[in-house]
Amino acid sequence: MGYDLNEKKYSKELDLKHLKPYGDTMNDGKVQISFTLPIENDEKGEEAAKTLARKMGIIDPLVAERITLDNSFTMYVVYGGVNHSLDYTSITVETVETDILNKYEIESFIDDNFDNNIIVIGASTGTDAHTVGIDAIMNMKGFAGHYGLERYRNIDAFNLGSQVENAVLIKKAVNLNADVLLISQTVTQKNVHIDNLVNFVELLEAEGLRDRFIIIVGGPRITHELAKELGYDAGFGPKKFAEDVASFFVQELAKRKKE
Repeated sequence: MGYDLNEKKYSKELDLKHLKPYGDTMNDGKVQISFTLPIENDEKGEEAAKTLARKMGIIDPLVAERITLDNSFTMYVVYGGVNHSLDYTSITVETVETDILNKYEIESFIDDNFDNNIIVIGASTGTDAHTVGIDAIMNMKGFAGHYGLERYRNIDAFNLGSQVENAVLIKKAVNLNADVLLISQTVTQKNVHIDNLVNFVELLEAEGLRDRFIIIVGGPRITHELAKELGYDAGFGPKKFAEDVASFFVQELAKRKKE
């Protein structure tokens, strides 16, 4: 039986070719969204939120929560249903394809494949003043039990911090004879990170340095596909740790060494 949200009749069997949101029952199409409107928190505002949800295609929207942000801004949490489905089997995602090694395996890999330590320079570049991401990858203590690159025995890691100009990072990389450059981009409003990332690659190419380094970018809105489109070797989004990044660059360096 096909799905019909209005009549509450639908198949309760998982069908990956017609995948639907799950709320209380398989294929019931239930979703929850949140948004802010620049209006007061009252009954009229609640109706405005439901009206907007209907325009989005939400069926039978219910305002589960409305939160006053100040006198003229209210956040709404709306619960409802959708008729939309998707073919999950047709989706492809470009990801970093490499064997994920742990810290000790990475150190052993470097011992077996390189005569010297791997030199890595990281920074939050452009106007980005956030260091949480780059610190999680670079700093010795790392994040969530995953040690940062500074703790790796045969990796020389240099964390330049935040608001580092692209030209400054490149100059530092040349002076230290770096192998890998890590760029963190947390501030992404109005796609400011895109312009900054493009500028970095353009500067490298203008100075004939693009092929000298492995360049990697990470951040909350970064994907491997986006990174490749912008001219980077790899991109890492949320929930990635130092060993994910290091696994990629040590194997990529070894591959290039053999070419």
